[in-house]
Amino acid sequence: MAGTGKGPTDRQREFGARVRAQRRAVGMTQEALAHRAGVHRSYVGSLETGGRNPSLETIARLATALEVDAADLVAGLQAVRGRRGT
Repeated sequence: MAGTGKGPTDRQREFGARVRAQRRAVGMTQEALAHRAGVHRSYVGSLETGGRNPSLETIARLATALEVDAADLVAGLQAVRGRRGT
């Protein structure tokens, strides 16, 4: 994860996997998703591998670009391990 030096959490990896799966399900490239969500393509790549911890605003923009509800991307993530076992 950028800035912490601790690496991605399981929660970040799971969120990224959900974004990737949804993107692929709709036949969208990382570049197309980035353009539609207003983020850089490299950000999408990093997000999909768990290397980013997106803000609520970014989650909403990704969901809009993917034409899903933001809740679909985050449902159940509280049960996935984050930092310090949370």
